[in-house]
Amino acid sequence: MARIGTSGWVYPHWRGVLYQGPQHDWLSQYTATFDAVELNGSFYRWPADARFAAWRERLPEGFEMAVKAPRGLTHARRLLEPELWISRVTRGLHELRGRRGPLIVQLHPGMERDDARLDYFLSALPEWTRPAIEFRHPSWADEAVFGMLERHGAAYCVMSGARLPCILRATARLVYVRLHGPDPEHLYGGSYSDDDLAWWAERIREWESAGHEVHAYFNNDGEGNAVRNACTLKRMLGA
Repeated sequence: MARIGTSGWVYPHWRGVLYQGPQHDWLSQYTATFDAVELNGSFYRWPADARFAAWRERLPEGFEMAVKAPRGLTHARRLLEPELWISRVTRGLHELRGRRGPLIVQLHPGMERDDARLDYFLSALPEWTRPAIEFRHPSWADEAVFGMLERHGAAYCVMSGARLPCILRATARLVYVRLHGPDPEHLYGGSYSDDDLAWWAERIREWESAGHEVHAYFNNDGEGNAVRNACTLKRMLGA
């Protein structure tokens, strides 16, 4: 199956594109259109456990919230001695039970390949978190790294965006795709054309045919492009 959504949902400039009325109604309006969302705010400030529990109560059955790992883990510590962060993260994710999507772990762009550190982190991370690793430094694009992800059942995050390598690699049952916008110079900019989206629809169908579960999130939030692109891709997939 495939779940299509956006990276984040609290965007005032989506008024008139997806939202009507006050902000406290936005999540319910979002879930009426999509069956998954990527929580991005957790990267900047990790929510309290009670906040995750409150989201669980508000999300409808069958909906999944993917969660982005905190920058304290991925950027400040760069996965070094991750146990305290993992304990905090897993407590929050437990509160999402029944609505919990994958854990997306975006590494610092300056973090070069370190197999031992990644292997230790993945070994310490509970398998039920369904991790997807987004590598931003080119040194990670190597068969040995892909093999490590496969051994741990961790997904390689497929990326689309300015100067990011678009490597169509599936290393787990989960295939996680982040669409950061088609602008060749600026991340998060532009709107994907129908031809672009038809190409992605074909890739998603291929992954589904091979038995993979696909999560795809649009991160080009400006001018509501992420909403429009996600709706178009859903329609192309018949979702």
